[in-house]
Amino acid sequence: MRGRITASSRRRLLRAALAVVCILPAACATRRSADGREETSFDPKYLVKSDIDRVLDVSRELVMAGLMRIADKLYRRNPREWKKANLPGSDAALLRLARYRNEAPADLAGRQEGAAALQAFNPDYAHDRVAALMYGLLTMIDAAYEHKDEFFLLDSLDAQKFYNCARNLEIAVWKLSASRDAAGEPLLYSNEMGETSRNLSFERTFGGVIDHLDFISRILADKNGRTVTKVTHSLATSLFLPVGMLK
Repeated sequence: MRGRITASSRRRLLRAALAVVCILPAACATRRSADGREETSFDPKYLVKSDIDRVLDVSRELVMAGLMRIADKLYRRNPREWKKANLPGSDAALLRLARYRNEAPADLAGRQEGAAALQAFNPDYAHDRVAALMYGLLTMIDAAYEHKDEFFLLDSLDAQKFYNCARNLEIAVWKLSASRDAAGEPLLYSNEMGETSRNLSFERTFGGVIDHLDFISRILADKNGRTVTKVTHSLATSLFLPVGMLK
């Protein structure tokens, strides 16, 4: 004989059903077909994703895409750099950067993050400066996202790491404009600051990525109930702030 469902069991079942009803819409994705009709599909992975997780998924794509745009701009202004790597063109250099997790520049001797980026501004560095700078920044951002491409409910990110990344990009912008060789020429050409023309596209692109990193830092700080340690530094003397080593 089957047992009766108690009142407390019914309440638990009702709560579970309500929870599923609330979650299901977030797990459904709507797209428009070729003939203009809206089609809704269900993806179970969204059952274990919060709204913030979705924001983090998109933010990682946007930040990485922004850095790759900067790399493209740098290679266009500094073609000598991809030539140092014996590559057929800037597209090949960008492809190598896109595979940075599996194909680190051999001449960086295992350096990552700030240690790699600093090589781009070392007057004695004889290799691809764009690769050094961008590989350093890409691995830095990757460390802030805990080397993940997608985020779920149990994932935890550190707001301080994103704040440090934003400040590090500010340092990179300053070093691009200030670092010069013995003849007084920029180690890497970026913004054009001529008497008759000014092109600040690098600064604008960097600025967009920096703003995004600060935004994510604030979201994470609010979510985790933690404060971010603000850093006051002189760009002229500052080294890149730690990211991956933060615990």
